[in-house]
Amino acid sequence: MTVIAYDLTGRTALVTGAAGGIGRASAVLLAEAGATVHCADLDGAGARRTAERINESGGSARARALDVADRAQVAAAVAAVRAGGGRLDIMANIAGIMHSSPVLETADSDLDRVLAVNFKGVLYGCQEAARAMIEQGGGGSIVTMASGAIDTGAPGLLCYGVAKAAVVQLTKTLATEVGRHGIRVNAVAPGWIRTPMTERGSEEEQRRVEEPMARRAPLGRVGEPADVAHAVLHLASDASSFTTGQILRPNGGVAMPW
Repeated sequence: MTVIAYDLTGRTALVTGAAGGIGRASAVLLAEAGATVHCADLDGAGARRTAERINESGGSARARALDVADRAQVAAAVAAVRAGGGRLDIMANIAGIMHSSPVLETADSDLDRVLAVNFKGVLYGCQEAARAMIEQGGGGSIVTMASGAIDTGAPGLLCYGVAKAAVVQLTKTLATEVGRHGIRVNAVAPGWIRTPMTERGSEEEQRRVEEPMARRAPLGRVGEPADVAHAVLHLASDASSFTTGQILRPNGGVAMPW
């Protein structure tokens, strides 16, 4: 029964941010579990490469360029998924950007840009997915991407942390509103993950950043995209059928909130 619970055969997923990092790893893993995956990203070429990798491995995937900060584009992407397969079963809102600036130097434009992608982009994805899932009779899983930044302050990460905290509140609120339709809404809040977003210029610089992060974690390492992708799979699958409004933290043990 445990293996069967993770079987996504016959289901359709839309994954934003699928061109690389956590988004690509999640799209590939959902496809390996049997889902037909629509790979979306502002980097349309990168999304196509992810879809090609899935198809070449025997899975089923399509790709499209998508700016999640544009509500009309998100609505069109969800409509295209339904037109292609009739249902949207899984929505994984993974697209995001990073910005670093001290609080006293943060400009309105900085905050607006990060909120547009990291919060509004997730809001649009949640809204369009929930509407589609209700229209098709209910059921489905919406997964949002929060961050370890929700649990602790970090110098320079005001915009990012605020946006991710807003994602958590969105996740919990939406879960209370759509649960009666059998729709589950949960978030993943990763710790430090080795992705293009966290890459530094040289190997030495990368090591200098990652070593303190690894020492802070009881597990003694930083994360890989696959660590987060497995959390996404769990929340997308029937293995979490009694889980909603929750925050799953693949962070190596750096934060252990109640």
